[in-house]
Amino acid sequence: MGWWGFWSCLVVLGLTLGLWQWERAADKRDYLARLAAAPRIESPASAPPEGAQLALEGEYLAEETLFLDNRTHEGRLGVAPLTPFRDVQGRLWLVQRGFLPTGPSRAAPSVETPEGTVALEGRWQTAGEAAPLFGPNREGIRLQRIDLAAWNLASAFAHPGWLHLEQGPGHLESWWQPSVVPPERHLGYALQWWGLALAALVVMLVGGRRQARRLDPTSIPSKETPR
Repeated sequence: MGWWGFWSCLVVLGLTLGLWQWERAADKRDYLARLAAAPRIESPASAPPEGAQLALEGEYLAEETLFLDNRTHEGRLGVAPLTPFRDVQGRLWLVQRGFLPTGPSRAAPSVETPEGTVALEGRWQTAGEAAPLFGPNREGIRLQRIDLAAWNLASAFAHPGWLHLEQGPGHLESWWQPSVVPPERHLGYALQWWGLALAALVVMLVGGRRQARRLDPTSIPSKETPR
């Protein structure tokens, strides 16, 4: 019974994990389809949907710029400037402006910021669950991850999220891409788990048959000598 129980658990585990990866592939296809179909919105009054192309007009709050630390782009090390932006309606938005190469230096980074009224366009990312931090998020003007609570401003940000700048004054090298594992990879993982489940099933059946033969009294040759 121990033999059958152990291998049955492995078969069920492989089938379950394969099905889970198959469902994740479907979820990723839906997510990528939503990004592709995301609307373009000018100065939205309500919270924009994930991946929407936003067009904003207003001015940067240059003195409030912080820097997302430890970014890499095309083999270079740097930071991503994060500058609050006040639109013409007086609402605050956080703008991730792109990649600023700094190398391994830990000196305080700096970036030029356009003055006056400017027009921006970029892709909206809604704030979601973040990975755990082991230590403080903010060190001087550097952040380990984007967190709207890092800014102590008189007005709160209009919506929980930030704009990844793609066009407009103040735009640096674009580096950000949606963190999405391709659906094809999830399908590959599903096939791997189902392959392991099939292998476990074969081992269970073949090994179980051999054990049954070993325990069958009729299969043991008699040791009596013929008269």
